[in-house]
Amino acid sequence: MTTHHTPPPESPAVSVHEVRKRYGDRQAVDGISLDVRRGEFFGLLGPNGAGKTTLIEIIEGLRRADSGTVQVLGHSPWPRDTALLPRIGVQTQASAFFVRQSAREHLATVAGLYRKDAAAADRTLETVGLTEQRDVMVENLSGGQRQRLAIASALVHDPELIFLDEPTAALDPQARRDLWEVLRALKGEGRTIVYTTHHLDEAEALCDRVAILVGGRIAALDSPHQLVSAAGAPARLLVPAGRIAPDEAAALPGVDRVTEQGGSMVLETSAPGRLLQAVDALTGLDGVMTRTATLEDVYLELTGHTAGPTTAHTTEHRA
Repeated sequence: MTTHHTPPPESPAVSVHEVRKRYGDRQAVDGISLDVRRGEFFGLLGPNGAGKTTLIEIIEGLRRADSGTVQVLGHSPWPRDTALLPRIGVQTQASAFFVRQSAREHLATVAGLYRKDAAAADRTLETVGLTEQRDVMVENLSGGQRQRLAIASALVHDPELIFLDEPTAALDPQARRDLWEVLRALKGEGRTIVYTTHHLDEAEALCDRVAILVGGRIAALDSPHQLVSAAGAPARLLVPAGRIAPDEAAALPGVDRVTEQGGSMVLETSAPGRLLQAVDALTGLDGVMTRTATLEDVYLELTGHTAGPTTAHTTEHRA
């Protein structure tokens, strides 16, 4: 008789070792190893076709790896482990809803599938900020509200581990920022979150660590801060066009490259303090902005792809 033991709290929520998966002549996942710590907000980034979805589906127990091992909350997710299902929550990009039900009815139906009472639906609606929309038909909810309901559907049974696939895709900037607060609150409750996104500013703001996948392999894995620091990507000073001639800008101390972009002259530098002093002495800093290196710079260096719309980190300095 097999005895299931509860893993110690310090053991990883997810442990992946040398996992491989091939489809025909394409190696979708090529020897990936990683751990997701308990209580961690862990991001999976990478261009389309990098292997993110295949890896997530293997971890969730939806696909079988060709080789390697996976442990989720101390158990193997394959063959399909029904005892593990109540302990995990899954939100997919194409979430299915009971559109002819109200938001509360839909969530109560999902709760019932996990033998949870209707009170769980009310608690979860409050968690994701949908209490005021509880009686609105699902088909009448806005895009942002449906995304919240999709996350609520993954949470209603109180799982320890949550998988979120592009939870803010297709949302407007305000709806995205509102959902960030929901996600931060979930992490604050001590839940473990595994998360895929093409919004690099979002990953930088939310994730404790990220893995960047390229061609089925991990190209980088660390905290966003450490990845950006290690990359040594240049800072950029944006000077209003016409204030400094290009040859004059190129001669300033610390300037590595000069380009023009969006009505500004962009000065790339690895010594932003020295360059700021030189620009200040020459023209003053009124209207000059600095743009520091971001996770997007690291991503572009590793993948050669743009991930999607991002919000630049800019700080305006005034004389």
